[in-house]
Amino acid sequence: MTDPFDLPEPRDLWRYFLALSRIPRPSGREEAAARWVAEEARALGCEVERDGVGNVLVRKPAAPGRADRPGVALQAHLDMVCEKNGGTVHDFDRDPIRVVRDGDAIRAVGTTLGADDGIGVAAAMAVLASRELRHGPLEALFTVDEETGLTGASALRPGWLRARYLLNLDSEEEGELTIGCAGGLDTVATRRLALSAPPPGARALRVEVTGLRGGHSGTDIGAGRGNSLRVLAQLLDAVLARLPVRLAALEGGAKRNAIPREASAVLLVSPADEPRLATLVAAEEAAGRAALGAFDPGLAIRLHPAAAEAVLSPEDARALVGLLLAAPTGIEAMSPDIPGLVQTSTNMGVASTRGGVAEVTFLTRSSVEPSRAALAARVAAVARLAGFEPRHDAGYPGWKPEPGASLVGLVDGVHRATFGRPMVVKAIHAGLECGLIGEKHPGLEMVSLGPTVLDAHTPDERVGVASVAAFARLLGAVLEAA
Repeated sequence: MTDPFDLPEPRDLWRYFLALSRIPRPSGREEAAARWVAEEARALGCEVERDGVGNVLVRKPAAPGRADRPGVALQAHLDMVCEKNGGTVHDFDRDPIRVVRDGDAIRAVGTTLGADDGIGVAAAMAVLASRELRHGPLEALFTVDEETGLTGASALRPGWLRARYLLNLDSEEEGELTIGCAGGLDTVATRRLALSAPPPGARALRVEVTGLRGGHSGTDIGAGRGNSLRVLAQLLDAVLARLPVRLAALEGGAKRNAIPREASAVLLVSPADEPRLATLVAAEEAAGRAALGAFDPGLAIRLHPAAAEAVLSPEDARALVGLLLAAPTGIEAMSPDIPGLVQTSTNMGVASTRGGVAEVTFLTRSSVEPSRAALAARVAAVARLAGFEPRHDAGYPGWKPEPGASLVGLVDGVHRATFGRPMVVKAIHAGLECGLIGEKHPGLEMVSLGPTVLDAHTPDERVGVASVAAFARLLGAVLEAA
């Protein structure tokens, strides 16, 4: 590993990325990052506006002789997914991301890196700072709270952008051009719990599911990775059927749009039954490893001493475990039109028992609106059958692919001329802000591009120096050709 400040070109992009990495920016708490972007842009002589939710819009005049060219908007989101490894001491509200270079890769130490979408923000800032690019009228839109609710894009003022073209800088595969995405809908299922004192003489033990890879609930949903909540539910279902244990607490997952990597439950068990519990845990670990195979080989299930002040009623415990066991999660359907594209899925992302309430959160995605609605309704129906009350939150539209649009041809043509090969033009199962932005700006042509970002939304997130250089080169060439 080497000092990340000693990086090759494009130096301005990396300078801005490292500066942004020092600013905490969890979703919904991006004010410092938004203020930084605005101050930097004003210092560059750009026009800056902010709206009521915190989005920042920057306008930079065209280069001399280019004022008659179509306007282009660059767009990136300011927030990042905040995940860390167990044992990593890091406060995402206060601490800077510790960025290191490891060969050609840039990564963080024990946490998510924030390349999603810090690289997009930094690339836009580098373009604003450039005095060499011969671009037309330019805008840069920096949105807030993309990762948890697309709040910034949802609140965007219709007609705020003047551009004809929009380049979303939030894709994660170099050489690929995204022209469509899935829409999404959250379902939150809750149940009020009946709590009582732990049984006398029982010992509290925490069962922990760890070692899973997790990942992005859109782009990685078809990668065969384990869901820690499902793994935990399978274990608890076996335990509750065979042993007189009581469930005291359950926690798992961190974000509804991240496949949960870790989950845990606190059980009250008599000392005499501890050996049988340990045997069941070992058996479920072996079964889980066999089921996941090479897709997710790191699964571990361990028992540790714990403490508990109250236990759930047996009925509440069975209801919670039943919901985690029965609810849809993973791929529902593949696209019949685009080979290899997931059309519809659900991610069971977060579960908890806090404040006397059990809560489970799901994110359903689909590029077909009726399919999304039908699967979300099925999630809600399963929740009701388990005695939970479901509600739907934070729906957002998909983005219809337009492969014949002039912007698609422009970017692909520039890529061919620059790198000697065509781009892979595709739609994705993840959500992008383009659907919402396009809804507010009819007729705006949009594409999404970026460098290769691996294992986004996990502490293994990393981005390659060479990939970022290629992305920056393409971006500059597109702006000059537009």
